Amino acid sequence: MEGMIHSIETFGTVDGPGIRYVVFVKGCPMRCQYCHNPDTWEMAGGTKMTVEEILDDYDRYRPFLKDGGLTVTGGEPLVQIDFLIELFEQAKKRDIHTCLDTSGIMFRRDNPIIYEKYLRLMKVTDLIMLDIKHIDPEEHRKLTAQPCDHIFDFLKFLDEQEKTIWIRHVLVPGITLVPEYLERLGDFIGQFTHIKALDVLPYHNMGKTKYEQLGIDYVLKDVPEATKEQAIEARNTIIAAMKKRRMKMREEGQNV
Repeated sequence: MEGMIHSIETFGTVDGPGIRYVVFVKGCPMRCQYCHNPDTWEMAGGTKMTVEEILDDYDRYRPFLKDGGLTVTGGEPLVQIDFLIELFEQAKKRDIHTCLDTSGIMFRRDNPIIYEKYLRLMKVTDLIMLDIKHIDPEEHRKLTAQPCDHIFDFLKFLDEQEKTIWIRHVLVPGITLVPEYLERLGDFIGQFTHIKALDVLPYHNMGKTKYEQLGIDYVLKDVPEATKEQAIEARNTIIAAMKKRRMKMREEGQNV
């Protein structure tokens, strides 16, 4: 099976545990205002690669990836779920650690055919890095041009499947860098027992040049970048709200 690939990074250090072989796929329905890969939104312009081509190339770098594995990101990998399933199934046959970096926007619990594909995918996915863009539904739609209900349901699904989850959240001054939203985010994710890590990433505008080259208006051009100090403080706020939620759950006799 072939997938539409944007690019491949052979020495990724921020896309899961260890050194990663990172596949960037094409296609994404989200239009996140801070996206630094707008050239992955459309399927056009990519390179077709088979599962075997990717995994054979992975094997060339295997000595350097012994503590890492394969990460698929994008774009939105779940746009090409059939390709993703086959890639991960064949990767597991080669004893490769698999990581999915996703927004979860494509998840549909009420479609039996699609839902079955997600169940199949989870059997061969070791780690999910889930990007939560915004906790507020209205603000989420403004930021991404998409609703957030499927994303939140996907997180619930992952927890039900007892998958290891890393949460990622981009800190944008005036948009997500708002104490109320950070506390609400912590309260929400605090109810899920399989979240093992939280990465709060400072917003940066390094993708601005790509927008100019593609002729796309960069709507956050006047928004200042977030600092590392702000990210640390925001993460502490989220974790405090998570702990508060979990303490309340324990008091109510729920398993945490």
